Amino acid sequence: MAKKIPMRQCVGCGEMKSKKELIRVLKTTEGEIIIDFTGRQNGRGAYICNDKNCFLKARKNKGLERSLKQQIPEEVYDRLQKEFD
Repeated sequence: MAKKIPMRQCVGCGEMKSKKELIRVLKTTEGEIIIDFTGRQNGRGAYICNDKNCFLKARKNKGLERSLKQQIPEEVYDRLQKEFD
């Protein structure tokens, strides 16, 4: 039987992609927003394509805020911005 590939939706473009292709932004149980490169940390995750346009779209349409149900501090966006540059 073929192994099931976990699919996630990008908060920027709305496309479904495999978890490996996406960057996970995580809200920890303490309410802290971090970038989870392992994809294994506990908390609520939101996913963005590894593409600057998707990141900019997610920032504009507040996709991360909606997904994580809280305001996203500017420094988190700045940190993400550096990842794409």
